[in-house]
Amino acid sequence: MRRFRAWLTWRGGRGDSLRTRLTLVNVLLLALGITIATGVSLFGLRHYLLGSIDAELTGSREGFQRTGITVKQMESLSALAAVRDILAPGASGASTLPKPDTVFVAVDRSGRVLSLIGIPPSERQRALAAAVEDPVAAARYDTARDVDVQGEPYRMTAAQLRDGSVVLLAKSTRTVHKSLQRALKLDLASGTLLLVLLAMITLMGASRTLRPLEDMVETASAIAEGDLTRRIPGRHDSVAETEQLRLALNAMLQQVESAHMTRERSAAQLRRFVADASHELRTPLAAIRGYLQLYDRGMLRGAAERERAMARMNAEADRMGRLVDELLTLARLDQRPELRLRPVDLSRLVRDAADDLRAQQPDRTVEVAADGTMLVQGDESGLRQVIGNLLTNVRVHTPVAAPVAVQLTRSEGGEIRLRVADRGPGMECADADRIFDRFFRVTGGGGAAGGNGTGGTAGKNGAGEGAASTGGSGLGMSIVQAVVASHGGEVAVKTAPGAGLAVTVTLPLSPPRSSP
Repeated sequence: MRRFRAWLTWRGGRGDSLRTRLTLVNVLLLALGITIATGVSLFGLRHYLLGSIDAELTGSREGFQRTGITVKQMESLSALAAVRDILAPGASGASTLPKPDTVFVAVDRSGRVLSLIGIPPSERQRALAAAVEDPVAAARYDTARDVDVQGEPYRMTAAQLRDGSVVLLAKSTRTVHKSLQRALKLDLASGTLLLVLLAMITLMGASRTLRPLEDMVETASAIAEGDLTRRIPGRHDSVAETEQLRLALNAMLQQVESAHMTRERSAAQLRRFVADASHELRTPLAAIRGYLQLYDRGMLRGAAERERAMARMNAEADRMGRLVDELLTLARLDQRPELRLRPVDLSRLVRDAADDLRAQQPDRTVEVAADGTMLVQGDESGLRQVIGNLLTNVRVHTPVAAPVAVQLTRSEGGEIRLRVADRGPGMECADADRIFDRFFRVTGGGGAAGGNGTGGTAGKNGAGEGAASTGGSGLGMSIVQAVVASHGGEVAVKTAPGAGLAVTVTLPLSPPRSSP
């Protein structure tokens, strides 16, 4: 058993401890069952064998009591024949001597051994008489009892004769004990064989059943080492509970991998965002610091130069202020604030924004299809900023000759779609995929959202100097996406080089209770 446990320990592993426990539990339960069954069977066998001996002794005792003979009568031939019939009923012509495992002795009231037909008592007869302290009292018992005669077990009964003497009858139970020992050895051998077979079968069955758990441990170790793409493989012979656990763990691992990738992507975006924000803030600060140094050194001598420097510093301060406001807006939207919802007429907001664009660029063709009333539950200031940013991108990043169309429709499901499309130079698909990234700009490109901002600073555009002077931050489309998402809506972009750009905003009639 010690070597068996050592082998189990050598097989080792975190999964084998459960195998060992299952095997030991099964073996212990079977051993307990075998022990109980063996005890019951041995007890029944002993009861049966001793019952047959007791029945034989009791029959002989009842025969003596029934005949009512005395010791003197037993010494006569006729009495001896009667004794023969009593001791061996139905044995005609057979020897009347007791069998080798049977002891027959007669004693008087004082316990003295009596001789029969002149034959002195043997040592075994004397030992039987000595083993019975009170023969008269023993004759009162109807059942046989255990006695020890010369170190051997016997079953003994007594019968009192008519003259007051007592006959002691005893039969050896050595064969009974030998039979019980042989049965015990057979049960132990068969029980040990069953225990070994059960241990082997349990180990093999547990190994097959727990193999999916080993796969889980291996997968968890691989994930701990950094391989987040590992999954627990399926097995055709796995049990239902293990298969359910595997599916649940794989789903959890998928969520963990997605969360890790999202965190890494967010961390990268945050680093890029901080770098871009620092760069955007450093540019106006450097310009303001430069003009202040020129003024401090007295290099701005003329009034025209000082006015120009002050105008430039004010412009850069305004640009920095707009950047800070947009950053604060994005920070507030990232915290998912509670919206101040009320009925908002999107048609009115679209017409107001289109009028503002016509006032800023009278030569641009602006087509508006927003007749009637389009009410949604939303935050009016946020929705106004969405429409304003979309049209500002058109104004800044497309030529004045490029017409723009603003369309407001209601879908069959009740959702409202706002579509702002221009006929400008458009964008590459790779740039369009990043249009909602913060501080993203198209290098050397045009298009309605060429700088993801309210007036991007990169590249050439139809607005000429106006685009550069606006000092765009590259946060306009990010704000659009954040505001629309806070209302439970979606933003889609469709563009191609030379085909213009179309931005579609889909808004539900009422935002969900928990804003995404």
